[in-house]
Amino acid sequence: MAIFFQNIMAGLETGSLYALAALGLVLIFRTSDVINFAQGEMAMFSTFVAFTLFDGLGLSYPLAVIGALIFALLFGFIVERIFIRPASDASLVSKMIITLGLIMIIGGLASAIFGIDSYYFRQAISADSIDAAGVVVQPNALFIIAITLVIMAGLFYMINKTKVGIAIRATAQNEKTARLMGIPVFKVYSMSWIIATILGAIAGILMAPTTNVSTTMMAEVHLKSFIAAVLGGFGSFHGPVIGGLIIGILDNLVGMYISLTWKTVIVYGLLIVTLIVKPTGIFGKTHRKKV
Repeated sequence: MAIFFQNIMAGLETGSLYALAALGLVLIFRTSDVINFAQGEMAMFSTFVAFTLFDGLGLSYPLAVIGALIFALLFGFIVERIFIRPASDASLVSKMIITLGLIMIIGGLASAIFGIDSYYFRQAISADSIDAAGVVVQPNALFIIAITLVIMAGLFYMINKTKVGIAIRATAQNEKTARLMGIPVFKVYSMSWIIATILGAIAGILMAPTTNVSTTMMAEVHLKSFIAAVLGGFGSFHGPVIGGLIIGILDNLVGMYISLTWKTVIVYGLLIVTLIVKPTGIFGKTHRKKV
């Protein structure tokens, strides 16, 4: 039983990071109708910035993280302004191709600037493990779960209780009506990309001690965050969070009790089953237009 709860704890840790990244994907999709396939590469680049500030320039860990988040803010703004906004009237497929192109651009820049080697990046919290009734709990895991819950609570409060959140929800529901109501839609687009890029950067920095910092570090994380968003529903802001936690826990339990080799196959199989049974996701809704 202790092993079972050990895997549940590990699943909550990784699932929290999947949820953060998935929430960024959904935020961009709901506001600007774009699936950002380059989310993982953007998170990877921001993580490299944090590592460079920490290891290369000798800044303290908190300052390196803050510097990376400031970079992520600017990075998200620049990508939306230069690559996405000029194509605002383009088709959904065209926008998807742009984000696919960004994968190659950002990945190439990262390789040219930082190299292709893998680097170890320290944990946010370095402390002795805690033994709770046979379940070994790492303080860093508790920190990841706690900081993720705090970020999500703050984000949900902003979306549901503030004027900025009203603007985001209005734009997500109907862009044309939002414009008529005086909402600065393009500012909402920029804000969504900025928030999503920061969420991805946080996920990348917290994941780095497990994956190491490299140009491919976020490949699997991005894919599983995408699955989490599909499972929870792209039409819901809380669905991807639940989806991320489910994927994280399922990933660990399947790896422990069935097979490490088959765990990824089973997770992807869950995506296919979800798309067949409920294409909108667990919490997604089908929107019908009256004619």
